[in-house]
Amino acid sequence: MEYMTLKEAGEKWGISARQINYYCSAGRIPGAVKMATLWLIPKDTKKPIDGRTKQGKEHKNAKNIIC
Repeated sequence: MEYMTLKEAGEKWGISARQINYYCSAGRIPGAVKMATLWLIPKDTKKPIDGRTKQGKEHKNAKNIIC
């Protein structure tokens, strides 16, 4: 399996490395692994939905209705 760093993921997804670090710490990126001080993210992982945006809030509400 191929991995990318926080910086590479940030460039790919258009968000900061700090935000991706937060996602990894919160367990929101499946397959992310921490090696010492470095997060490794699988290259085929999709960008997590940001719950602060309208799209993210709609996704969260739809998930609550289904469950």
